[in-house]
Amino acid sequence: MAAPEEQELSQAQTEKLLQFQDLTGLESMDQCRRTLEQHNWNIEAAVQDRLNEQEGVPSVFNPPPSRPLQVNTADHRVYSYIVSRPQPRGLIGWSYYMIMLPFRLTYYTLLDIFRFALRWVRPDPRGRVTDPVGDVVSFIHSFEEKYGQSHPVFYQGTYSQALNDAKRELRYLLVYLHGEDHQDTDQFCRSTLCTEEVLTFLNTRMLFWACSTSRPEGYRVSQALRENTYPFLAMIMLKDRKMTVVGRLEGLIQSEDLLNQLTFIMEANQTYLMSERMEREERNQTQVLRAQQDEAYLESLRADQEKDRRKKEEQEKVQAEEEKVRQTVLAEERRRRTLEEEKELKSECLPPEPPADDPDSVKIVFKLPNDTRVERRFLFQQSLAVIYDFLFSLKETPEKFQIVTNFPRRVLPCLPTEEQPNPPSLKEAGLSRSEVLFVQDLTED
Repeated sequence: MAAPEEQELSQAQTEKLLQFQDLTGLESMDQCRRTLEQHNWNIEAAVQDRLNEQEGVPSVFNPPPSRPLQVNTADHRVYSYIVSRPQPRGLIGWSYYMIMLPFRLTYYTLLDIFRFALRWVRPDPRGRVTDPVGDVVSFIHSFEEKYGQSHPVFYQGTYSQALNDAKRELRYLLVYLHGEDHQDTDQFCRSTLCTEEVLTFLNTRMLFWACSTSRPEGYRVSQALRENTYPFLAMIMLKDRKMTVVGRLEGLIQSEDLLNQLTFIMEANQTYLMSERMEREERNQTQVLRAQQDEAYLESLRADQEKDRRKKEEQEKVQAEEEKVRQTVLAEERRRRTLEEEKELKSECLPPEPPADDPDSVKIVFKLPNDTRVERRFLFQQSLAVIYDFLFSLKETPEKFQIVTNFPRRVLPCLPTEEQPNPPSLKEAGLSRSEVLFVQDLTED
């Protein structure tokens, strides 16, 4: 079975196809066309999605249904800051710690065994992400119900969308994974995350995305970032053209220490961000320059096409005029030949000229428009049409004419009319034996 033929592209689609190939550097025109068709020929969305694909960032415009999170977490230069829990102090503290240690070990061991067994019976429901935005919004609502409205501005979207926005805006993205069952979570949220200085710092310096690990979207992100303990914070930015984790903060951290650590991470990676901004600016300028060049080329192409169109129209106009002149000449030539044939036919059909001694003959002298005189004899009983046919057969006679007497001046009715189908005879017209008649040219009227 033959493959179906691809639909022919319009001029606008062809221009977008060439522009997309220039912007992305793809060599395959088929791949360029498929990408544009997947994005309904939206060249901005297609270019952005192609750049995302090259840099390992999830697509916003045309995301696959189950695309894995792609963030570089294997960079050995990641700054890691772990806050350990304080050690017990004094005899009472150590005594309490030693007494509770067997119980804690037993509790967590049994809990791990139970979770492991439960995983074989019923898969973890957090493994299937069906509504990632709903997971984030639900966490935000529950957070506000428990800790109030005074908190950093949460990004209300999926983790992939937050990554994409941070990449597009070249901003830092701080990810917070909320462990609801961890003993330090409540204290971190109240005494660190919701303080005024932390709130102001996060809102003005970066994007802030958070979700609970008990929800599928948060659990999926925790599997990607591989946290060790809670509270967990990860700083992500565009580095070497990939969204990369550049800092990890784990454990119960105080607000002042948190700000110091975030500032240190940002200053340590500022050069990478500046480099990305300069590279993007250069890329944008290159795109603008290419767009201007393409526009100039298209403008020149349109001008050439318009010039060719006008030239073609002018040639067609000249050819039409020449054809019109040629047809006029041919028509005139046909008319002239037809007239000559008619004159020759009339000449052959004329009755013979009577002799001069015939008592019924009439001698007529015709004065033609070119001052030529022609003389011929006719019979009284002949029709005036014979006189007209005789004059018509002459080469000197105009195509249309009438015969006029001198005195009294009158036009002889030589041609049949509706009132007089049969022209009168020479005698009935009142002509004498010798007459001078004038031929008047009607073609000039």
